Amino acid sequence: MMADRFGDELAAIVGEKHVQRGDTVDERYRTDISRKYATAPGWAVRPGSTAEVSAIMRAAHAAGISVTAIGGQSGTSGAAVPSDGGLAISLERMNRVHAIDTLSMTMDVEAGCILQIAQEAAEVQGAFLPLDLGARGSAMIGGTIGTNAGGNRVVRWGMMRDMVIGLEAVLADGTVVSSLTKMLKDNAGYHWKHLLIGSEGTLGIVTRAVLRLRPLPTTRQTALVAAPGFEQMIRVMRRLEVSLSGQLSSFELMWADFYETLTTAQLPQRPRPMPSGYGIYALVEAMGGNEALDGQMFEQALAVLMEEGLLSDAVIAQSDQQREALWAVREDLSPGFTPRRPFVAYDVSMAIADMPAFVDLALANLKQAVPDATSLFYGHAGDGNLHANVSNGTMDAATKAAFDTAIFRAVSSFGGSISAEHGIGMDRLPYIGMTRTAEELDLMRTIKRAIDPKGILNPGKVFTMDAQ
Repeated sequence: MMADRFGDELAAIVGEKHVQRGDTVDERYRTDISRKYATAPGWAVRPGSTAEVSAIMRAAHAAGISVTAIGGQSGTSGAAVPSDGGLAISLERMNRVHAIDTLSMTMDVEAGCILQIAQEAAEVQGAFLPLDLGARGSAMIGGTIGTNAGGNRVVRWGMMRDMVIGLEAVLADGTVVSSLTKMLKDNAGYHWKHLLIGSEGTLGIVTRAVLRLRPLPTTRQTALVAAPGFEQMIRVMRRLEVSLSGQLSSFELMWADFYETLTTAQLPQRPRPMPSGYGIYALVEAMGGNEALDGQMFEQALAVLMEEGLLSDAVIAQSDQQREALWAVREDLSPGFTPRRPFVAYDVSMAIADMPAFVDLALANLKQAVPDATSLFYGHAGDGNLHANVSNGTMDAATKAAFDTAIFRAVSSFGGSISAEHGIGMDRLPYIGMTRTAEELDLMRTIKRAIDPKGILNPGKVFTMDAQ
């Protein structure tokens, strides 16, 4: 009867057609893309406004029902999987771009807007939303804020935290906090928005944001490059940051075995753009505005690095089709990864200089724990974010735990983070203490209790409320 009563309350707020109950809750509200977690929420609801989100949260708060915000479900850590018997709240109807200001270079957008749609809306106005990632066609703005998403262009424009100027959110008790400002500089008191960015929906539900845009670049230069080793490749990146006069926007590292595996698997779709066998590879992209000079500057910069021996080889895209083929090496992961299923995908971070030593230690740890494990490493060089795909052809709880421990012990050894951009969620919750101190975790719990004293916002994610 309580379930019926709460479902009726939801229907009174948003309309019956926007409420799903019990066994009728669609699968997309029960699990994320990883399929590692599948739950049985009591309800799913699709509000159409901030006022409706507020009313839903007041009702859930009064009833003590847990609430998890659902986005595009492209996450891999179980951060947006609702609790059994809880409420899944999807903002997919709240998908409007309210305004684009090309003088202030800002976009006012609702949290349910798909990232790619927001990108395209900005480009129509001659503006540019720099955030870009492989899940651009499904990830929602609210989800990218909740996970502080990074992606391919962090080296130049930073992570989502660097793009959020104003924010509106609904707290656990239904209170709406709103500061949809366009100001870039504001030093008046605490910046509460930074608490919510990256909090994975545990402190509030983001409903709307003002994002910082940039002038739309009119030139784009893309190359696949190879270097003898890691140090030479990072020196290449640092040199290009200077020689390209600030135009370097992407620098995606690929270890040799990643390149060999992915390009071999992609051969039925496209030829290998560069021979395998080099020490390390990278996708390099620069974006600028001088049609006459940018291409020449890009080619000259790479030619100098080739002459100096920092680069072993380089292939420069001469058309959009060639550019897409080069990016496919990094983004068309399915042909290479599918045969490795079941696998575990990691996104960790550390000081850039520590990356090679981390990979060596991680491989040694894996060999000791699961001798037949194989690993593929790749990542975003500009922000020290490294991805690993680990598999041994089978997967049970013991094997998964062995993989996790091997990787995260190596991360801890270098003072890194067990999550660079995909969040902690449920998947990494048992390991957060490996890279966060007890004092830090206690501070997080204090903040959580202050903002969500009943603990109804996305419980069981990021950290446990009791010290372990």
